[in-house]
Parts: sequence; structure tokens; C-alpha cells
Amino acid sequence: MISVDEALARVLALAPAPEGEEIAIADAVGRSLLAPVAARLTQPPFNAAAMDGYALREADLAQPLRVIGESAAGHPWQGEALPGTAIRIFTGAAVPEGYDRVVMQENTAREGDVLTVTDASGGSHIRPRGNDFSDGDRFDPQRPLTPSDIGLLAGMNIPRVTVARRPRVAVLATGDELLRPGEIPGPGQIICSNDIAVAALARAVGAEAEVLPIARDTESSLRDSFARAAEADLLVTIGGASVGDHDLVGKVAGELGMDRAFYKIAMRPGKPLMAGTIGQTAMLGLPGNPVSSIVCAIIFMQPLILRMQGLPGLVPTLKGRLANDLRPEGPRQHYLRATLSPGEDLPRVTAFGDQDSARLALISQADALMIRPANDPARKAGEVVEFIPLRS
Repeated sequence: MISVDEALARVLALAPAPEGEEIAIADAVGRSLLAPVAARLTQPPFNAAAMDGYALREADLAQPLRVIGESAAGHPWQGEALPGTAIRIFTGAAVPEGYDRVVMQENTAREGDVLTVTDASGGSHIRPRGNDFSDGDRFDPQRPLTPSDIGLLAGMNIPRVTVARRPRVAVLATGDELLRPGEIPGPGQIICSNDIAVAALARAVGAEAEVLPIARDTESSLRDSFARAAEADLLVTIGGASVGDHDLVGKVAGELGMDRAFYKIAMRPGKPLMAGTIGQTAMLGLPGNPVSSIVCAIIFMQPLILRMQGLPGLVPTLKGRLANDLRPEGPRQHYLRATLSPGEDLPRVTAFGDQDSARLALISQADALMIRPANDPARKAGEVVEFIPLRS
């Protein structure tokens, strides 16, 4: 068995170089830039008023001023900023050169064209030219684009971007005992949930995921399923990767030329996990227990999909404080389902007492996966631990 860190490094090494495609920024939410983009203009393009009021010279604050014009958004004033003058100005409008202060209208008194500043406190209330960004500034977020990023790209006058093509992921559950949701289980049969959950996890990090028909426990059925996934960038199998008489995934994959990167990891849940490539397709063989498959998909599949899009492929971890004592850990790194609650400095992390890897209800209730390294000693409440958040 190899460590989780070594296994993750080998999984990430399976990622091919991302392929680019050019799309409109309106379609780019959740996509990953393949190269930095540069702003095509300066924003704001001029010194702009931050509020409604009057533009004037700082040196003239203490004297009555003559109002000589007006500047509104899209309709700048074109006159000369003479000493002893002011102009009416509105939020977002250009502040003429020569004026260096905007006084909010509530702090002035006006009779006809004569303006008096009644309260000179506060700042300039001017947004300087280029205060947001300047022509040529680079944007390279190294994460999937957010709606706010799309707004920034639009403001930079960038209509189209080159992003990584979405990885094509085929998800294959195996087992004679499995049925689709909605079917009525017979003796010894169960409903298949793992492939649907794993496909959802793949889509959450930008993949196009297809759930394949359930493969039966025969070599011919598995070969047909592998053939259907031949055009995928990543094939994720669920179940059948252990060493039982009916665990045929590894055998068939080997006969199809799989270049195996590893098999078995020192982790709980998820010891029987396989990774490698078949031709141009990367492959992950996840365990069949529901929680094991979900945990392994979070730790290995999602980072791989991110790396396929040119992103770092990191597993996000945070720190919290234990809310309950824990016994010593065994020889495998353990990911405990846990809840989070507010704490004084860090979140309080409470591990469930039951960590059965077949209980979907517990993974649904969990806020986090608490990470306990292999051979971790006993822990007391209040100690700092790391966890992987399961909710945004």
C-alpha cells in the first residue's frame, strides 16, 4: 500500500495537457482560463465622482463658490476649472482636470449659482483614473471563473476567452446486485447510488460526466462498457476492483492494456483503489462502498479533473478544533465524517461516532471530512485538526 500523498501525486500525473477552446465570456462561468488575459482599457478611464455633490478645488473650500456647470455620467463638463468655481456632479461622472475634491450635496448650501460648503470633513470622494485596473493589467485566477470574474472580464473589454475544454468523464458502476433508482429490488439486490453521486462530483469541478449502464459481473459486459468509454478523458469505475472472485475490473482492464499506476492505498475509507491509463484514457477504479467511493472521488477524482483543466488540482483543507476526544488512529490515514459548529477562533469539529463506510445518510449529514494521519496518537478536545469542507 502507498500513502495518500503519493497516490494523489501519481493520479495527478495521469492528467494530459488541457485542450483549449474559445468561448464568449457569458458562457465562461465555471470554466478555467488557459492563459492570462490582459485588460484592454483603464477603469475608470478618468477621475470619477464617488457620489452626488459638487466638484471643486480643495484650496477653495472655505469661500463661497460660483457654480458654472454640470457633469453627469456619459455627459462630461468641458469647461475650465477656474479658481473660486464649482460644478454640479453626479456619481460616476468625470471630474474635470483642475478640480481635486467632490463634496457631497448634503454638506453644501446653494442659493442660485452661489455654493457654500457647510461641512468640509471627509475625503476627496474621487475614484482616481485606473483605480480598478489599467490597460494591460493581467488576470489569471488559477481557479474556475466565478460570476464576479465574468463581470471583471466584461469591464476589461474582453468579449471572448480561451478556456480548457471540459474533461469527458465516464462513470461505470459494476455488479449483478445493482438496480437503477425507481426499480424494485429483489432478493440480494440494492439500488445503485454511487455512480450518480460520483458523476455529480465530477460535474461540480467542470467535467462533462456520463453515467454508463451498469456493468454486470462478466468479462464480456465489462469489455462492452470499457469500449463505450473509449473516447472519454477519464473512466471512473465503481466496485469490482478488489480481489474477490467476482471483482473483474482489474483483470479486464489489465487485459485491455491498462498501465497501472498503483493499487491499494493506506487510507480509510477507500483502501482498494486503482489508477492508471488505458490508451489515451485515464482510469480510476473506486471502491464499491458508497462512502468509500464518494471520499475517494473527492480526494483523487476531483483534483485530477481540475488538473485536466490546467488548474493546480489541490484538495482544499481548513483547520478546526476538536469538539470531542479521539482514540489513537491505526496504520491508515482516516477521513472521518464530521459536523462543524462555530468556535471562538476556529470551527469546532465533531466526528460522528459511527464511521461505517456503507452509510450514505452520514455522509449527507456531514459538513467535513476530518483528516487523521496514519498512526495519529490520541487527541483531546480543543486540539487543532485539519478537515476537508464538504459544503461551500
